[in-house]
Amino acid sequence: MSATSNRYQVSIEADPALPIIRMGRDFDATPSQLMRAHTDPELFARWVGPDGMDTKIIDWDATTGGRWRYVAGRDGEEYGFHGSFHEVGADRIVQTFTFDGQPDDVALETLWFEDLGDGRTRLHAQSLVDSLEGRDQWLASGMETGVEQGYAKLDALVAEL
Repeated sequence: MSATSNRYQVSIEADPALPIIRMGRDFDATPSQLMRAHTDPELFARWVGPDGMDTKIIDWDATTGGRWRYVAGRDGEEYGFHGSFHEVGADRIVQTFTFDGQPDDVALETLWFEDLGDGRTRLHAQSLVDSLEGRDQWLASGMETGVEQGYAKLDALVAEL
């Protein structure tokens, strides 16, 4: 799937006093479409991460108390990620997120989908990490590119749903 030109930009902000990253982005989709794209493993694998990455779902139980694991690869290199779904509701997901390359760094992520009406939704995401230094490392890791490219692919995907 090729990414479409996106008319919405991702806002990424670091809280100056807390180890929190906040993101937001609007989509031409309903909250239920975005929830489905975040909880259905086949759909999730189609949009997550930067362009050119192939995502393989290893384990996926998108229910409260469930777990997840996937591996993203490109050019012979693989990157693993895993976590637990602490809450999966109608318009909210609370989960942990760990990059296998930094197993001691666990983020607590909360995503919620705000219905803006007329088939539009604002996705809010908040990631709480262990320290301000850890937060700054996440921001310097190139995550912004992966988020922007992934959300552009998500735009194209929800247009199909």
